[in-house]
Amino acid sequence: MTTEQVAAPINPWKVAQQQFDLAADKLDLDPGLRHVLRECRRELTVHFPVKMDDGNVQVMTGYRVQHNLGRGPAKGGIRYHQDVSSTR
Repeated sequence: MTTEQVAAPINPWKVAQQQFDLAADKLDLDPGLRHVLRECRRELTVHFPVKMDDGNVQVMTGYRVQHNLGRGPAKGGIRYHQDVSSTR
């Protein structure tokens, strides 16, 4: 008989919050500033249909979040192709 330990699933949001708290502690951030930086400024959620290779259609969800606009207008997102640049 073997015993296996099953790892708890990792919650990326909780990991990010823990990392934020560690960084904020090291920077000795004011509690008010921590609160502002912890919450996102804008969030856009979209749902769009995708036709799969087998012909079925699935509805996917996409997110665009801006956390802080303090340094000016925000452009961002992940670049998925090596030929995509910020000038396109």
